[in-house]
Amino acid sequence: MQQRTHQITISTHGRKIYDITSEVQAWANLSGLHTGLITLYIQHTSASLLINENYDHDVLVDLESFFNRLVPDGDPLFIHTIEGPDDMPAHVRSALTQTHLSIPLLDGSIALGQWQGIFLYEHRRVATKRKVLLHLIGE
Repeated sequence: MQQRTHQITISTHGRKIYDITSEVQAWANLSGLHTGLITLYIQHTSASLLINENYDHDVLVDLESFFNRLVPDGDPLFIHTIEGPDDMPAHVRSALTQTHLSIPLLDGSIALGQWQGIFLYEHRRVATKRKVLLHLIGE
């Protein structure tokens, strides 16, 4: 077994779901490994990772609409507002989604389903840079 690690940095432009599938696949292709497991981990508490549909963009729009209803900015329930009205809602959104993903590597490619993509879900309204660590173990 061999291991590879990498970090990708994504510049976000506020709350949105960003497709990072091509960056992850490109690195997996360059790894030289053919079979294994790739783990993605986001080093932030107000952004998360998703695997979801990458065919119809309306799915991503609907997900954001759902989260806006579920965890609205400025909700008086929250006392943690040190960075603004979207601060605590961003932490709740992150807690409800995922901070890491594991995906098989088969024949040198990430084994996503036909309509699946990998996404960084930015929960804050401000532009920022997000770091995602990639770890691949395999042969």
